[in-house]
Amino acid sequence: MKNWKKNLIAGAILLTVCSGIYLNWVFSGGQETKDLEDTLDAQKVMSEDLLVVGKDDSTQVNGETNTITDYFAAVRLSRQEARDSAVSLLQEAMAYGDNEQAAESSAQLEKIIQTALCEAQIESLVIAKGYKDCVAYMTKEGISVAVAAPEGGMKQADVSVIADIVLSQSEFSMSQIRVVEVQ
Repeated sequence: MKNWKKNLIAGAILLTVCSGIYLNWVFSGGQETKDLEDTLDAQKVMSEDLLVVGKDDSTQVNGETNTITDYFAAVRLSRQEARDSAVSLLQEAMAYGDNEQAAESSAQLEKIIQTALCEAQIESLVIAKGYKDCVAYMTKEGISVAVAAPEGGMKQADVSVIADIVLSQSEFSMSQIRVVEVQ
């Protein structure tokens, strides 16, 4: 009798989840879901694009004019929105999944939290060293640190200071660190 009730409850949950997925697909117009890296706009964060600063403290990236502060704020916002979306999906998986799936989702959630904390620590320490602004972006392959260029541009000593901070706060090797100067 208990197995029958368990199967009925499992079937009802499965039907509810499938219905939710179908309704989401219908109301989103069948659009493809964005990949996490697309949402984070990793190409802009990690690209070799030239940023040119005008006298009014504005930058020009591929013809678009923004302030340096707007650039860093936009990257942080994009990164946070992607994380919020991933956390939401993992929390749903933990709520509706079995014990094994919940444990896996919990581990992924913990990894996201640790990555966010590590990035925040690196950003805070770089800013504490006297740089105007900074944003760090970690992936499996390495870390990119975009730093507002100091007066006179980045020098080898600046890159060494930033790399030292990254090495002390993360498990990346020197070859996995990329410092990008935002001018």
